[in-house]
Amino acid sequence: MLVCDVCGQALSSEAAVRRHLRHTQHTPPGRQPRCPLCGAAAAAPGCDELRRHIEAAHPEPPDARRPELAVGLPECPFCGEVAGRELEAHVRARHGHLLGAPGTDAGIVEQLYECPMCSLTCTNIQILEEHVDLHLEEHNFSEDGNIRDLELAQQLQTEEDEQQRSEEEKREREEFKKLQRQYGLDNSGGYKQQYLKNMEKEVDRGNMQPFEYHKRKADMMECLAFGIDDGKTKTSGVIEALCKYYQNDNKDVRHVWLSTGVDHFHSSLGDKGWGCGYRNFQMLLSSLLQNSLYNDCLRDTTLIPSIPKIQSMIEDAWREGFDPHGASHFNKRLHGSKAWIGACEIYSLLTSLRIKCQIIDFHKPTGPMGTHPRLFEWVLRYYSTDNEGGAKVMCTSKPPIYLQHQGHSRTVIGIEEKKNKTLCLLLFDPGCPSQEMQKLLKQTSDGTSLKLLRKFLGSLKEKQYQIVAVDGVLSLEEKAACCRASQVLTSEKIP
Repeated sequence: MLVCDVCGQALSSEAAVRRHLRHTQHTPPGRQPRCPLCGAAAAAPGCDELRRHIEAAHPEPPDARRPELAVGLPECPFCGEVAGRELEAHVRARHGHLLGAPGTDAGIVEQLYECPMCSLTCTNIQILEEHVDLHLEEHNFSEDGNIRDLELAQQLQTEEDEQQRSEEEKREREEFKKLQRQYGLDNSGGYKQQYLKNMEKEVDRGNMQPFEYHKRKADMMECLAFGIDDGKTKTSGVIEALCKYYQNDNKDVRHVWLSTGVDHFHSSLGDKGWGCGYRNFQMLLSSLLQNSLYNDCLRDTTLIPSIPKIQSMIEDAWREGFDPHGASHFNKRLHGSKAWIGACEIYSLLTSLRIKCQIIDFHKPTGPMGTHPRLFEWVLRYYSTDNEGGAKVMCTSKPPIYLQHQGHSRTVIGIEEKKNKTLCLLLFDPGCPSQEMQKLLKQTSDGTSLKLLRKFLGSLKEKQYQIVAVDGVLSLEEKAACCRASQVLTSEKIP
């Protein structure tokens, strides 16, 4: 224990001696003070000389001062007021009731130590140091805890993000596979495989006898070998039946325009769910084969081709250079698949056969409630041009029109104009079975079966429609020009 030689105050450490001499002004009368650290007498009376001795003989280590343990500050340890050299007088005057009996100790200021972190007042420097160390340990522990909490939170967030990405990728893969299945691009086989599979189901259900299965299988294999349709889904003579019906009916129809003769084809066991585009092409081709104008273009196609044959014909058109963008969508392969086709594939196939045609894109509704009056007006102009007159029924020389919208396609075979000027399209739908189409051949006077064909303005409310309309024959030069044009743009948009 060190003792101040001037006032006799006990001091706990060398640092305490320095603080004591730095903040006291007492000078012993008549004698020289001695250094409490080494016992050497000061060169002259007074604390100033003693302080200079200590600073010269006992230099303070560089790391001895710790800001968080600073003591002897010029602020009051009780109220924090800055008092400077008058700290002792301030303490005795303002906080004397906290000091005990007067005159107990002249070094009361140095005996009070305030924690720089929580303002706790200690009377012993060692207690204060231990107290502050606890603060530091707690602070370090808290910082370590915060870091660990932050790392844990970041880790949990990263794991959650990775899980979300994984789930999103899984959903995208499943959605992509669903779309592949929907559009027949999942490598699950084509017309032949589906035909056989569905016939096997019919046998298992008792709807088909085994001998019938083998007979139909043999017929199918023969048709596929020759590339022709078996004709089992075809209904002929509907246009002729409609002409007779309209000529005898005078109720609400003012005019009706009909295309040239066309056969109806519906989906079979081999293409149910995906073959509408191919069936509509068969309908259009059945009409062109009856028109001598197209004999030269169709000299290699005298019979209606089967669906696998049509797929091969589209692939041939792609190899000629038609619609490279569409070809890449199907990876240049249709044969052996259940891939859906649309207006662009029909256009490419017809043009490759030197049949002049165009795609018209009705890319948005043009009427109230999402309707397409301009589509109806276009069809009316198509059939009525060169066929205007006073006759009620006009059987034109125009081929039918291929009509496409998202997910389905149909064939426009005519248009009605009612007495109130409203228009009604007449459509062949590949989804309508031949049993229903046969009813049109026996049309009754009330025309109830026409519900299968009639589509009024409010019935066609898809967001977008495309039509492919045939209009003559192409020369070889025109065919080459159309091929080049199809590599850039294949449709005309109706504003």
